[in-house]
Amino acid sequence: MNTGISYSHKRLKLKTRQNLFGWACLIPAVILIVAMSFYPMFKALILSFRTGIGAKMTWAGVNNYVRMFQDNVFMQALKNNFIYLIIQVPIMLILALVLACMLNDRNLRFKGLFRTAIFLPCATSLVSYAIIFRSLFAIDGFINVMLIKLGIFKTGYNFLAFPNSARAVIIIALIWRWTGYNMVFYLAGLQNIEYTIYEAAKIDGASSFQSFWKITVPLLKPTILLTAIMSTNGTLQLFDESVNLTNGGPANATITMSHYIYNMSFKYVPNFGYAAAMSYLILILVAILAFIQMKVGDKRD
Repeated sequence: MNTGISYSHKRLKLKTRQNLFGWACLIPAVILIVAMSFYPMFKALILSFRTGIGAKMTWAGVNNYVRMFQDNVFMQALKNNFIYLIIQVPIMLILALVLACMLNDRNLRFKGLFRTAIFLPCATSLVSYAIIFRSLFAIDGFINVMLIKLGIFKTGYNFLAFPNSARAVIIIALIWRWTGYNMVFYLAGLQNIEYTIYEAAKIDGASSFQSFWKITVPLLKPTILLTAIMSTNGTLQLFDESVNLTNGGPANATITMSHYIYNMSFKYVPNFGYAAAMSYLILILVAILAFIQMKVGDKRD
């Protein structure tokens, strides 16, 4: 009897030591996350209710949040972000899914080469690819030369000088750069789908489209949801393309929210309180859209 109690006591002590050791391992990471992420977020929240410069900042209440909706440039930036989101994200994800299905074919030769070629734009430097796209869509660039040769244009068209065409260039650049990145997620998801399911569907007379729609899409739903949330998050925080491709122009027609926040913080007269308020609006938008996507896409009980 005493032996049994002693054994239980030792086991309890061992479990307590293991728990303490686990917490001791976690504490440094928790401290770093709190210090590097949560504390700056809390300070930014306080800052969003203040206005002024340096040590002369004063409490402004919700004025910064009200000002956003009266600021024409910010409203234009908000509109641009949603244009990029609504057009670019669905096209990119559908294209990535189709390419992943094509490159998952067992009988396809040189799959590794094709996968690398499609993923490669994601590994390209942001500045380099912006320069390439600026050159492609320049008045004497490759695109204009091709369109003139095809008889569509008589002279070169300045794509980056007009709002709609400049936005179109940004959307094309985003699709080119990030399709391969999302394709990798779908390829990883496809590896977990048994090939025998497709063979059984084929024997039952299912067409390629039916197999795609009835097997691939439902089984990849968690991955599709993940990529949709990541792409939404990335598009609402879009910065590099607006800065490097169009510099927000012409006349702020292609500027994004993050680009405008950067301008308000470091380019114009610094207004960190207003910039922090705009940053928090992006956070709220990302959280709301991610919540909606999870509610719509995740049907688990």
